[in-house]
Amino acid sequence: MLAKITVADYMSKRLVTLAKDTDVIDAVKKLLDHKITSAPVVDQIGRLLGMFSEKDVMNIVLEAAYNQSMSGKVGDYMTKETISVDAESSIVDLAEKFQQTSVRSFPVFLDNDLVGIVSRTDVLRALASIH
Repeated sequence: MLAKITVADYMSKRLVTLAKDTDVIDAVKKLLDHKITSAPVVDQIGRLLGMFSEKDVMNIVLEAAYNQSMSGKVGDYMTKETISVDAESSIVDLAEKFQQTSVRSFPVFLDNDLVGIVSRTDVLRALASIH
């Protein structure tokens, strides 16, 4: 049953994205305002450049503690090496991918286009939907 559920069935389609030149404090506020743990960082034509997550923010906190300054751009802190998933892949394959990494959400692609983001919580929602 779960194997028939795809990533596209549960991914968030309304993307909250960031630009690499966004001020990190503005980016943090955007994550908080939208109650999300990460956001794709995209260029002017929507190509994925990286992901900016709560984990990246921890680096900002540590740097602020040492340097007494909280400044910088998203591009300075984002994770550039991203793991993505295909929109048509199984939620079971997605769960396996989550099991193998500490990443909490992945960008979702369909035919080389960024179409959404999927999180661990989305896997929980998929599981709850079949009960």
